[in-house]
Amino acid sequence: MLTIGTLSRQTGVKIPTIRYYEQMGLMAAAERSEGNQRRYGLRDRDRLSFIKHARDLGFTIEAIRELLELSAHPERPCADADQIAVRQLQSVREKIARLQTLETELGRIATCCHGDHIKDCYVLQSLANHDLCESEHQ
Repeated sequence: MLTIGTLSRQTGVKIPTIRYYEQMGLMAAAERSEGNQRRYGLRDRDRLSFIKHARDLGFTIEAIRELLELSAHPERPCADADQIAVRQLQSVREKIARLQTLETELGRIATCCHGDHIKDCYVLQSLANHDLCESEHQ
């Protein structure tokens, strides 16, 4: 059995996050020792590693919950899991597109400033007046 500290070290997940995952129902409530310390098994460690990896890839808690539910039924077709991954991929692509727009706009703003004094600073003027932006980046 693993203590919460050992589980944290082995998975790279902070202790408060482990407790949060328990509260959210992603992890089963830990067994308790006679001294009321949480104790985890290897299956708990594997599950937490799965959750961490999914979080690292940007999956939401709800998507992870769905994936965990699917993993409990190994005989089912994987189309549902594939669909969850496709949704996450689309979300990442949308974020990348927004970030590319931000990069272009910030690059333009940062190189347009030719003033020597703050009163003439194009960066500050652009931040104060969205009409000076060339793209919609909200």
